[in-house]
Amino acid sequence: MSIAMSRRTFVNGAVAVAGAAALSPVLSACGGGKSSSSKGGANSKTGLAAVIPAYVASTAVKPDIPTVTGAAGSFTDPGYLTYPAHPVATVSGIPGKGGSYTAVTPMWDALPPAGNSFYQAMNKALGINLTMKPANGNDYATIIPTMTAAKKLPDWINLPSWWNNTFNMGELVGTQLADLTPYLSGEKIKKYPNLAAIPTLAWQVSAWEDKIYGIPTFASGMPLSGSVFYRRDILEAKGITADQVKSAEDYMNLGKELTDAKGGVWAFGEVWTSLYQAWGLPDKYKVVDGKLVHFYEMPEMLEALDWHYRLAKAGYVHPDALAGNTNNASTRFYAGKALIQGGGTGDWSLSDYQSGTAANKNYRRGAFNIIAADGKSDPQIFLGASTSMLSYFNAKLSGDQIQELLAVADYLSAPFGSAEYTMANYGVEGVHYTLQNGLPTYTAEGKKTALPKTFPFLGAGPSVVFNPGAEQVTRDSLAWCTAASKHAYKPVFYGMNITLPARFSTIANAQSVQDTIKDVTHGLKKVSDYQAVLASWKSSGGDRLKAWYQTEILDKLGTGQ
Repeated sequence: MSIAMSRRTFVNGAVAVAGAAALSPVLSACGGGKSSSSKGGANSKTGLAAVIPAYVASTAVKPDIPTVTGAAGSFTDPGYLTYPAHPVATVSGIPGKGGSYTAVTPMWDALPPAGNSFYQAMNKALGINLTMKPANGNDYATIIPTMTAAKKLPDWINLPSWWNNTFNMGELVGTQLADLTPYLSGEKIKKYPNLAAIPTLAWQVSAWEDKIYGIPTFASGMPLSGSVFYRRDILEAKGITADQVKSAEDYMNLGKELTDAKGGVWAFGEVWTSLYQAWGLPDKYKVVDGKLVHFYEMPEMLEALDWHYRLAKAGYVHPDALAGNTNNASTRFYAGKALIQGGGTGDWSLSDYQSGTAANKNYRRGAFNIIAADGKSDPQIFLGASTSMLSYFNAKLSGDQIQELLAVADYLSAPFGSAEYTMANYGVEGVHYTLQNGLPTYTAEGKKTALPKTFPFLGAGPSVVFNPGAEQVTRDSLAWCTAASKHAYKPVFYGMNITLPARFSTIANAQSVQDTIKDVTHGLKKVSDYQAVLASWKSSGGDRLKAWYQTEILDKLGTGQ
């Protein structure tokens, strides 16, 4: 959806602040401190299955485009073409019992005034006295460690998973953060119907050492790592459709057909991060005959790099993309200067539609199908994290306090378009918003107090797709997701939340390898240069990193699948 916060819109905005980690499909959380004999914070398949909350889909608000079940436990997010005309209540009565609490969430907007009219209205609706203390999102990575070092966390806090390493989450769970397993495991979650409607994939992100700690927000049932987008309006005018592209060779042929350097048009922008899986490359590791193989060392990596090197050298990639100028990538796409480029699925949005049609009234974003590079193998795309936003309770809270806040979280996690969702996102009608053409629209007061999101960072229902005024965008994106869903799979160690010893943090980042991959795909270095850098990385710690995963995770806990 586009008028209020969803996982798609949130991640697209946060990536500019947090870097590529916000979109990374890598699910192993890095941390420090634990000895090699420990479980390393990891979840096991059997242990997690014993505690994972039961899933019960909500039927309170009927979508215009229902979810479709995909492979590996995934399902598409529901789609809405209009905002529900009569928001229904999903919670009976007031959830709170009058307790007083503090909460901290990141804020990338201007900080709203403390104790403002929206906060007061929310406290009345929730039945608690919740003091909201939003903190500057740009400084969040330094603010939180100061709190944890002093052991002065608030009662309720949002901790984005891309900062798991920075926050040392493997050590915080069970010490400073409350274990929610006794209240939410298995059938117990049915006491909180809206929490029970959060996708199972998201609860895996919230678990550490086979216990539930976090409350997922903005969770998606179809967390795919990205798409290869194209200017559908321009290509279809040339008689080119997505179904015609079935192999890497087809992509290369498009490069030749579409590129007109003299006319200022190139077929491609940056596509590596969205296309490399076509060569059968995994998220990070693959298991072959019981042994881990890192995707850096797979022969398919060399094939993928060679193809992208040839693409760049053929002159089919926009020069600015080869120069690493990512800031103007969208502008090039809107202007029709780069016709094909990779991106996150959240690029399909109302704001994209508005920017694109402002540049060209015929603008329409499309995405190519998931393919195998050889055009023959079964296409596959790995699932990413169902959410990167989770909230946690302070371990000092009593059982009664935890249950009171869980009831509040259930209210905040109400589905899109419900009465509770409308309240938590827009406030009080006539004060914070009015209805215009059936759509909640912020008043001046609402823009100051309700528009800057705080409560959804503590609890929010599953993501939906909603683009008011651009219904075709909703249809297009969900049609692609439906087709892609049958190719989804869970990568090795999916949802295990592995705490990697600090001694491996630098080698795991593999900056030299990543930099060389970029240079090769941009035609600046050869594949042989990559092989040399890879050999150095392996000897300087990469092989030891793989051995740790082999002996401490795979051999002891399996793949998590």
